[in-house]
Amino acid sequence: MEITPAKKLRGEVTIPGDKSISHRSVMFGAIAKGTTEIANFLQGADCLATIGCFQSMGIDIENTPDRILVHGRGLHGLTKPSGILNTGNSGTTTRLISGILAGQSFSTVLSGDESLNSRPMARIMEPLNSMGARITSINGNNCAPLQIDPGALHGFSYESNVASAQVKSAILLAGLYADGETSVTEPVLSRNHTELMLNSFGARVSSRTEADGRALASVLPCEELYGQKITVPGDISSAAYFIAAGLLVPGSEILIKNVGINPTRAGLLTVCENMGADITYLSKTSAGGEPVADILVKHSPLEAVTVEGSIIPTLIDELPMIAVMAAFAKGTTIIRDAAELKVKETNRINTVTENLKAMGADVTPTDDGMVIRGRGTLKGARINSHLDHRIAMAFAIAGLAATGTTVIEGSRCVDVSYPAFFETLDSLK
Repeated sequence: MEITPAKKLRGEVTIPGDKSISHRSVMFGAIAKGTTEIANFLQGADCLATIGCFQSMGIDIENTPDRILVHGRGLHGLTKPSGILNTGNSGTTTRLISGILAGQSFSTVLSGDESLNSRPMARIMEPLNSMGARITSINGNNCAPLQIDPGALHGFSYESNVASAQVKSAILLAGLYADGETSVTEPVLSRNHTELMLNSFGARVSSRTEADGRALASVLPCEELYGQKITVPGDISSAAYFIAAGLLVPGSEILIKNVGINPTRAGLLTVCENMGADITYLSKTSAGGEPVADILVKHSPLEAVTVEGSIIPTLIDELPMIAVMAAFAKGTTIIRDAAELKVKETNRINTVTENLKAMGADVTPTDDGMVIRGRGTLKGARINSHLDHRIAMAFAIAGLAATGTTVIEGSRCVDVSYPAFFETLDSLK
């Protein structure tokens, strides 16, 4: 994909449905009793992998242009698949579905593409196995393919040393099938979509923040979940690219409609405001416990910031875009406490650094982040996405604000989360 500098960007966009919520709506609908109706579902490759996995386990799922209908069969209604469950490139599918499969009466094998099968799974295997699950890495490297065999699950209290919604969700989902209360304590609160949505389906989930800042979520064993109607808000992680585009390209003004602004996900907005961004929130409302708003963004000169600590889990997927914005900002931006970047679709500390340097940025990688000395400009370059959708989209926005032409190699990887990304960008020019 070839990106040329934009003179200005104007118009409004409606962001596709939130990826995290889309995954969960299908998963929870599949193990609920009755039909779950999902509007604004994200038709990206990752979420379609989730649909495929549950169809392989006997769940009737109707995928129409207007809605998804998941005809759930209850907590114990899944059936043994005839082959391997293919999770594609989706870490969310792999980790969350492991919690559900740990409570089933049949054996399964989970596997994905080469990238997925190189990503660490010990973080969910260890706590789930401590509950009584029987999950093994077939190749003995703590990665997929994973063999999941039946086991009796017990209530369990787990203290995680990282704030990870995927780890927390896998444990809470297994807790639905356990013989007693299951709880997860994190150093800070990670995104809480699982807790909000499970409660709406009829589970008994509680959460609180301790005096020392640690976050506790717990679930009681569940007899049944019940199908729901869900409208998925626009994905803040996808909105991030248009927010950045509006801020970086002179003369721009973009209205981004129906964006989920859940505080456990919306750290990007806080960082943008701290950088001096002109952002206005319109039409604030709520859908299924998830706060939603339209976001009006206008071009703004940006100042450097330090991004660290408890805000990191709320913007981990947006850090590549934040790093690009920092390259255009005045001053030195420091990103730290973000070692989680190393275990995404790529090692994003390395891939962001590599591509920023290719565009002429002054950036130094660190063990848990990077230091970016803003120069106010970037030059067009050939960008290697390494087939990481976040890298491809972040550097497409960089190309709009750079001088000269930028070429994104492997650009179709954006299909994972935003198949119409480049078409949407073109509509604003």
